[in-house]
Amino acid sequence: MTSQKITLPALLVLLCACMVENLSVEENYGNGLNVSLPEPRAYIPDAHLLDFVYHNHEEMTRFLRATSARYPNLTALYSIGKSVQGRDLWVIVVSASPYEHMLGKPDVKYVANIHGNEAVGRELMLHLIQYFVTSYTTDPYIKWLLDNTRIHILPSLNPDGYAVSKEGTCDGGQGRYNARGFDLNRNFPDYFKQNNKRGQPETDAVKEWISKIQFSLSGSLHGGALVASYPYDNTPNSMPPKKGICRSSALCSLFQSYASSPSLTPDDDIFRHLSLTYASNHAKMSRGVACKTSSPSFENGITNGAAWYPLTGGMQDYNYIWYGCMEVTLEVSCCKYPPAHELRKYWDDNQLSLVKFLAEVHRGVQGFVTDSSGTPIEKASLKIKGRDVGFQTTRYGEFWRILLPGVYKLEVYADGFIPREVDFMVVDQHPTLLNVTMQPAKRNDGTYYRPVIAPQYRPPPPPTSQDGGILSSISSGFSNLVSNFFG
Repeated sequence: MTSQKITLPALLVLLCACMVENLSVEENYGNGLNVSLPEPRAYIPDAHLLDFVYHNHEEMTRFLRATSARYPNLTALYSIGKSVQGRDLWVIVVSASPYEHMLGKPDVKYVANIHGNEAVGRELMLHLIQYFVTSYTTDPYIKWLLDNTRIHILPSLNPDGYAVSKEGTCDGGQGRYNARGFDLNRNFPDYFKQNNKRGQPETDAVKEWISKIQFSLSGSLHGGALVASYPYDNTPNSMPPKKGICRSSALCSLFQSYASSPSLTPDDDIFRHLSLTYASNHAKMSRGVACKTSSPSFENGITNGAAWYPLTGGMQDYNYIWYGCMEVTLEVSCCKYPPAHELRKYWDDNQLSLVKFLAEVHRGVQGFVTDSSGTPIEKASLKIKGRDVGFQTTRYGEFWRILLPGVYKLEVYADGFIPREVDFMVVDQHPTLLNVTMQPAKRNDGTYYRPVIAPQYRPPPPPTSQDGGILSSISSGFSNLVSNFFG
């Protein structure tokens, strides 16, 4: 198949057509960010297809296939790979354009059941799929969301772990790990510390997946707490304080340093906003009530990941630093694997949050980067000035960045082009459309200027401690201990 040259005018014609098509909805509902959802219609699942019970892998597969067959214009089912034991890692796209990328429309994702024994998120994803496809023709907000967004849902990243987990088990580690005994949320490359854990089929599949699709926003669903946790999850090595409340105990001192040391990203304002969006639309999360008397409470239902407890090899830090995708970890149940009769309650608690969170991708700035002839520039490197984690354009030259209202400067670099800085403003009512034209740069010898830049913006290298001895071992062991009780 021969490739065709796509110019900016052609891109804009298609984009305008999409805008006209959706104009009637947007006139009534804006961009979906500053309006309330219409009163949720009664959600009565078809028990023949989906009920509020737990579904094993075969049952989940049948539901996904049946949904894809019943709603071919709204869904597309694909597998990103297989688990250690050969189970498909299913992803279903729910969108008005499920099989093809929609020009100018962002891709977002939810990933659930990373830990096999944290089962609520897995069922929430199945009901979210059902809710989307059955509400498209009756709920203008859902129609707007699916018309303007491609939503990828991976209900279970760890089907092998789920298969050996037990309903009614609120704590513990049985089923948490994959079939080889690896914690999948400790199995990604890490910016702060070298992660020597061998890559697993499940995490390798995710890494390949997100390298091919330019996701702008992501939610990772866990259980064992009730909080929205945002990057960074990890922090540079540091010695625990030598003086403090816990003078007599090195472990206590270490715990105190964990509990009070947030590790903030350059986009901390955005991550706090995204986390608050989920927590404030949840029935209970924003109250910040501890799950147990021995568990921490979280102000407004949100926390910085490292301030809660640091971990190495987490998925949300990897999404953000390597690909510029803003991912938040959503802890949606105090009990990791509650009885099935409680699932309806969890759906009612999370329904609005799950929808509103995805709509936040339509906040900030979006546009195209092209050359002077209108040809899209793929993999141009972009960064908001003052924010050292960047992002790149798609094959069509598109980009998206979630930002709060304010005045910003966009830095754009591409091989063979003069770097550019563009000032722009973001308002609350709708995303800012910003198109950037790059000019070629020729040297006197006729060769093109090639800026010396990294393929992806990353924050400055973190400082590291020279002490990797027993305190480092205690730190690692403590993190593993805590993770068995929380997500």
